[in-house]
Amino acid sequence: MNYNKINNLLGWFCAIIATLTYVITAERTTSWWDCGEFIASAYKMQIVHQPGAPLFLMIENLFSNFAMGDRTRIAFWMNIGSAVSSGLTIMFLFWTITALARKVFAGKASLAEKLLDTVVVKIMGAGLVGALAYAFSDTFWYSAVEAEVYAMSSLCTAVVFWAILKWEVRADEPAADRWLVLIAYVMGLSIGVHLLNLLVIPAIALVIYFRRSREVTTSGAIKALLIGVVVLALILWGVIQYLIKFAAFTDLFFVNTLGLGFGTGVTFFALLVIGGLVYGIWYSIKKIKPILNIALISLGFIILGYSSFAMILIRAKANPTLNNSDPDNVFTFLSYLNREQYGDEPLFKGRFFDARPVDLVESGKVYRKDNDKYVVAKKKTAYKYDKETVFPRIYSEKGGHPGFYREYLGLGENQSPTFADNLKFFFGYQIGHMYGRYFMWNFVGRQNDIQGHGSLTEGNWISGIKPIDDVLVGGQSALPNSEKENPARNTYFFLPLLIGLFGAFWHFGKNQRDAGVVGLLFFFTGLAIVLYLNQTPLQPRERDYAYAGSFYAFSIWIGLGVLAIADALSKKINTKTAGYAAIGIGVLAAPVLMASQNWDDHNRSEKFLARDMARNYLESCAPNAILFSYGDNDTYPLWYVQEVEGFRTDVRVVNLSLLSSDWYMRQMMQKVNDADALPINIDPEKVKDGVRDVIYYQDMQIPGYINVQDLLNVMLSDNSQNKAQLQSGEYVNLLPTKNMQLVVDRNAVISNKVVPQEWEESIVDTMQWNYSMNYVSRAELSIMAILANNNWKRPIYFTTTTPEENYIGLDRFLVSEGFALRLMPINTGLNQGDPSAIVNTDAVYDHIINKYQWGNIANSAFLDPDSYRYISLYVSSIFGETAQSLIAQNKNEEARNVVLKAYESMPKKTFQMSEAMSYTPLVDAMYKVGESAKAKEIVARNLKYIGENLKYYMNISETKNNFEYRNIRFGLASIQRYQQVLESSGDKEMKAEVDKLFKEYAYLFQQEQ
Repeated sequence: MNYNKINNLLGWFCAIIATLTYVITAERTTSWWDCGEFIASAYKMQIVHQPGAPLFLMIENLFSNFAMGDRTRIAFWMNIGSAVSSGLTIMFLFWTITALARKVFAGKASLAEKLLDTVVVKIMGAGLVGALAYAFSDTFWYSAVEAEVYAMSSLCTAVVFWAILKWEVRADEPAADRWLVLIAYVMGLSIGVHLLNLLVIPAIALVIYFRRSREVTTSGAIKALLIGVVVLALILWGVIQYLIKFAAFTDLFFVNTLGLGFGTGVTFFALLVIGGLVYGIWYSIKKIKPILNIALISLGFIILGYSSFAMILIRAKANPTLNNSDPDNVFTFLSYLNREQYGDEPLFKGRFFDARPVDLVESGKVYRKDNDKYVVAKKKTAYKYDKETVFPRIYSEKGGHPGFYREYLGLGENQSPTFADNLKFFFGYQIGHMYGRYFMWNFVGRQNDIQGHGSLTEGNWISGIKPIDDVLVGGQSALPNSEKENPARNTYFFLPLLIGLFGAFWHFGKNQRDAGVVGLLFFFTGLAIVLYLNQTPLQPRERDYAYAGSFYAFSIWIGLGVLAIADALSKKINTKTAGYAAIGIGVLAAPVLMASQNWDDHNRSEKFLARDMARNYLESCAPNAILFSYGDNDTYPLWYVQEVEGFRTDVRVVNLSLLSSDWYMRQMMQKVNDADALPINIDPEKVKDGVRDVIYYQDMQIPGYINVQDLLNVMLSDNSQNKAQLQSGEYVNLLPTKNMQLVVDRNAVISNKVVPQEWEESIVDTMQWNYSMNYVSRAELSIMAILANNNWKRPIYFTTTTPEENYIGLDRFLVSEGFALRLMPINTGLNQGDPSAIVNTDAVYDHIINKYQWGNIANSAFLDPDSYRYISLYVSSIFGETAQSLIAQNKNEEARNVVLKAYESMPKKTFQMSEAMSYTPLVDAMYKVGESAKAKEIVARNLKYIGENLKYYMNISETKNNFEYRNIRFGLASIQRYQQVLESSGDKEMKAEVDKLFKEYAYLFQQEQ
């Protein structure tokens, strides 16, 4: 057989199979989380969140051209960019597996050595099984169908690991080290995608040592490994961070000391680096120092690849619409690369979560570009704590983290954690839950896609073997149909895992060195990341994508498992038959099984909700509106539909979590697209970095309510009489009262049609409210300034998903117009503390019937949790409450239209307990408008769901997990609500069903009371 020809053809075959799979299942538009930001930024070459991904953006921009000018197809083609990258990853994985397998049969993998046909068949079978197993694995497939960096990052990892094996084969040939230069260049390029690829370096160091060393020893291997770790550290910190840091402080010296222009120091330093590299390479050639030569050339190519980050600086200078952190000078660029807006996690030494600060020390300076010099904007500070430990793992005091630590570790309310607790959390949660669980998802099976925080019913790994799963996640006898039929319930019966373990043992037995290299790759792209990330609990999303490289390494062993099975079978049957049988077993037990299980929950071709939700937010707004959003899943899809599809660009989207930054506040004062600048009217010099970063509240006992403009004047004043003096002698601005008011220009409100005509009598002369926070950041300062300066010219909205504390106390003046709450200066006499109690029913009705789209969720075979979590909001607040309001206004025909739209647009299945409960207002409206048959169908479906799931939760409730108990309470509350609805509707048949369910769980109702 022609080994090379077959190897090449089958590699491309795997790439084509994988790519076609990903193209077919790719999302047709933007997805949740970072995808919207990446697509919008790639399309217009803009700046994404720290630390950036410039090469990824530039390559995805190329893929956008395949849309041929159709802006609604740009997101799809960028998703195809990930699909192609992922398909190529599978190709290189195939070639990696076959290269490692060939070495087992051909010593040092001599290209000239002929192999028996039976051996070639087994090697190719191993490559097919391992590569396609990874292609259809849960984590990799998920990233392959959306425009995120992880697919392209995986390609970089695959290329460099394949390339080092190519070098190994040719290491004795002239100019073989050009493969090492290629690896260095790809690593430099990968920095512009994601840093995960750098973790291959220690494995590469071992390959080089094993190939070039005349005598391999344990101590030599350890030294090579340590050198690899040092090289990794030099690139991760030396090249990526300190190269820019040295450039920054050189520029500081040239500008502040020598009086030269900005950038002269950077230019000098760049020339110095280039000159130093050129001289070093010349010196290495002259003095015949090959190791120094290849090291310096490789360093040069790493820096050349890293230069893709020039795109960040160049585009920041152009001030695009999306310009995260505005890194237009060397110090802001350094901050951008260091991810300083996200803070740091302690790695080697740090606090316990219940520690108390005992001292505050200076830890650095933040420089700001001012006029013709750099100035110190502020000093960085760090706390010293009364309880610190080495290797801190339970350190976060934020949010619900302390409570989670205590619950997970079994600590009492006032009990202090110990180092043993620290290790327990590390091994049990960070390794077991945040890595081991993900690993088992990919090679054993997954319970469902509900984000897991330790509950027996949330996102655990399972096998499909009932006795084992009964131990893992409680009794399965009462498993509800909703779980049995869940597309995200995937079971592989341990088969891929067993093949991989069999392959790993076989590999270590046949070629310990290569197996050690793969093991090292497995460790550094898996457990080493766990050590480095030091993740806190209650993450906002699953983080399995971070460990894809580890699953890649294990898939190598799945491929080699075919050879292990063939060896075992050859003891019973002839070698040729054993080879084919092993391939058949491997194909069926890994890629075929995994593809069949994973297809339904990875097919995102029918999902459009992220895009449609963003459109609905914008469609809720009147022309030229200001729309405040907060989270990633609010904001990034909004950026996508405006920047890419050009939809409702008259609305100015303002992300409140970014608005506290000086650069973002400054950008909001500029016109973009069709949206005018925000009417903030604050001198940027008064809120630049280091100036009024935060203003604290101190009650000055001022009687009555104070005008917002007067409070702004005090907080922005540079007069010491308007400041408070601290013990240090420093004067700072303060918020002197939380009682705020805004005098309302009634004529402006009416002329700008801020309120519906029938509500004009409810317009108040003065809006008065109590500020909801104990501090004022630039975000709250901006909102106050807009209130003071806008005079109702532009409509002001908040997305319905914005946390209430970010309304700054304006809750009772917010009126629902669908997916956005509009600020209106009215007093309707309704519940003053609940914005949902005030609904502009006519506006919502118009939006529901004529404008809103629902992401095809009624017809999609699969919905991810980020999508189905919105269903409760839709059926209760949007459809149910609107229909009830219309009925109260005797607009029964309009209410009927709403409930029919709901029936048509919502899924015909139930996803969660809270959703089952949220249907009651809609069901009640259906009965009232004569749609009893549809109401009965929904009630029957939801009661069946509640009954089955209550039985399931009660079957495992002895765990006393908050998630199960929360759902039990949801179920009980749902039963009572359905009883009320069915009693008033007169539906005796369904009332009997719910009463039966109530009777079954009557003892629980008594316990709740």
